[in-house]
Amino acid sequence: MIERLSTEALKKMIDGRFDNAATCIIKFYANDCHYCHALKDYYEELSQDYTDEENLHFFAFNIQDDISMETRIGFNGVPSIIAIKNTKKNPNIQQLQDPQRPNKFTWFHVKDIKNFIEEITND
Repeated sequence: MIERLSTEALKKMIDGRFDNAATCIIKFYANDCHYCHALKDYYEELSQDYTDEENLHFFAFNIQDDISMETRIGFNGVPSIIAIKNTKKNPNIQQLQDPQRPNKFTWFHVKDIKNFIEEITND
Protein backbone atom coordinates (compact mmCIF):
# COMPACT_ATOMS: atom_id res chain seq x y z
CA MET A 1 0.00 0.00 0.00
CA ILE A 2 1.20 3.47 -0.89
CA GLU A 3 0.65 6.26 1.61
CA ARG A 4 0.64 9.90 0.55
CA LEU A 5 3.11 11.87 2.64
CA SER A 6 2.44 15.27 4.11
CA THR A 7 5.21 17.85 4.13
CA GLU A 8 5.55 17.50 7.91
CA ALA A 9 5.90 13.70 7.70
CA LEU A 10 8.54 14.01 4.96
CA LYS A 11 10.51 16.54 7.00
CA LYS A 12 10.38 14.15 9.95
CA MET A 13 11.88 11.38 7.79
CA ILE A 14 14.60 13.60 6.33
CA ASP A 15 15.57 14.84 9.77
CA GLY A 16 15.84 11.30 11.13
CA ARG A 17 12.89 11.59 13.50
CA PHE A 18 11.65 8.05 12.90
CA ASP A 19 9.76 6.13 15.55
CA ASN A 20 11.56 2.91 14.65
CA ALA A 21 14.04 1.46 12.18
CA ALA A 22 12.57 1.45 8.69
CA THR A 23 13.36 1.91 5.03
CA CYS A 24 11.05 4.23 3.13
CA ILE A 25 10.76 4.33 -0.65
CA ILE A 26 9.26 7.61 -1.82
CA LYS A 27 8.04 8.50 -5.29
CA PHE A 28 7.96 12.25 -5.89
CA TYR A 29 5.34 13.31 -8.40
CA ALA A 30 3.45 16.33 -9.70
CA ASN A 31 -0.15 16.58 -10.79
CA ASP A 32 0.81 17.80 -14.26
CA CYS A 33 3.47 15.14 -14.96
CA HIS A 34 2.35 12.50 -17.46
CA TYR A 35 5.30 10.23 -16.53
CA CYS A 36 4.21 10.37 -12.88
CA HIS A 37 0.66 9.35 -13.70
CA ALA A 38 1.82 6.54 -15.99
CA LEU A 39 4.22 5.23 -13.31
CA LYS A 40 1.55 5.18 -10.59
CA ASP A 41 0.10 1.72 -11.29
CA TYR A 42 3.54 0.13 -11.68
CA TYR A 43 4.71 1.69 -8.41
CA GLU A 44 1.61 0.37 -6.63
CA GLU A 45 2.14 -3.13 -8.05
CA LEU A 46 5.77 -3.01 -7.02
CA SER A 47 4.82 -2.07 -3.47
CA GLN A 48 2.59 -5.17 -3.37
CA ASP A 49 5.64 -7.34 -4.09
CA TYR A 50 7.07 -6.23 -0.73
CA THR A 51 4.01 -6.53 1.53
CA ASP A 52 5.78 -9.16 3.65
CA GLU A 53 8.67 -6.82 4.44
CA GLU A 54 7.86 -5.35 7.85
CA ASN A 55 10.35 -2.49 7.80
CA LEU A 56 9.88 -1.42 4.17
CA HIS A 57 7.28 1.24 3.46
CA PHE A 58 6.16 2.90 0.22
CA PHE A 59 5.09 6.53 0.00
CA ALA A 60 4.25 9.19 -2.56
CA PHE A 61 4.83 12.91 -2.17
CA ASN A 62 3.30 15.60 -4.37
CA ILE A 63 6.16 18.02 -4.94
CA GLN A 64 3.62 20.79 -5.43
CA ASP A 65 2.88 20.53 -1.69
CA ASP A 66 6.38 21.87 -0.96
CA ILE A 67 8.63 22.59 -3.94
CA SER A 68 11.59 23.27 -1.61
CA MET A 69 11.89 19.52 -0.95
CA GLU A 70 13.43 19.09 -4.39
CA THR A 71 16.39 21.26 -3.40
CA ARG A 72 16.53 20.06 0.20
CA ILE A 73 16.78 16.40 -0.82
CA GLY A 74 18.83 17.10 -3.93
CA PHE A 75 16.93 15.74 -6.88
CA ASN A 76 15.98 17.43 -10.13
CA GLY A 77 12.47 17.00 -11.44
CA VAL A 78 9.76 14.41 -11.25
CA PRO A 79 9.22 11.59 -11.21
CA SER A 80 12.02 10.92 -8.74
CA ILE A 81 12.39 7.99 -6.41
CA ILE A 82 14.41 8.08 -3.22
CA ALA A 83 15.01 5.74 -0.33
CA ILE A 84 15.42 6.90 3.23
CA LYS A 85 16.92 4.28 5.50
CA ASN A 86 16.69 5.10 9.17
CA THR A 87 19.80 4.32 11.15
CA LYS A 88 18.79 5.96 14.44
CA LYS A 89 18.94 9.74 13.96
CA ASN A 90 21.22 9.48 10.95
CA PRO A 91 19.03 8.78 7.92
CA ASN A 92 20.72 7.47 4.80
CA ILE A 93 19.07 9.11 1.78
CA GLN A 94 19.73 7.65 -1.65
CA GLN A 95 18.26 8.48 -5.03
CA LEU A 96 17.47 6.21 -7.94
CA GLN A 97 19.53 7.64 -10.77
CA ASP A 98 17.81 8.67 -13.98
CA PRO A 99 17.87 5.87 -16.56
CA GLN A 100 20.31 5.95 -19.47
CA ARG A 101 17.40 5.06 -21.75
CA PRO A 102 14.18 6.30 -20.14
CA ASN A 103 10.93 4.45 -20.65
CA LYS A 104 8.96 6.66 -23.04
CA PHE A 105 5.79 6.26 -20.95
CA THR A 106 6.90 6.04 -17.30
CA TRP A 107 10.48 7.44 -17.35
CA PHE A 108 11.75 4.72 -14.99
CA HIS A 109 11.82 1.02 -15.82
CA VAL A 110 10.20 -1.14 -13.16
CA LYS A 111 13.20 -3.49 -13.08
CA ASP A 112 15.47 -0.52 -12.26
CA ILE A 113 13.22 0.49 -9.36
CA LYS A 114 13.17 -3.10 -8.11
CA ASN A 115 16.97 -3.36 -8.35
CA PHE A 116 17.28 -0.08 -6.43
CA ILE A 117 15.01 -1.40 -3.67
CA GLU A 118 16.94 -4.67 -3.50
CA GLU A 119 20.26 -2.82 -3.17
CA ILE A 120 18.88 -0.59 -0.42
CA THR A 121 17.33 -3.40 1.59
CA ASN A 122 20.37 -5.70 1.31
CA ASP A 123 22.86 -3.12 2.63
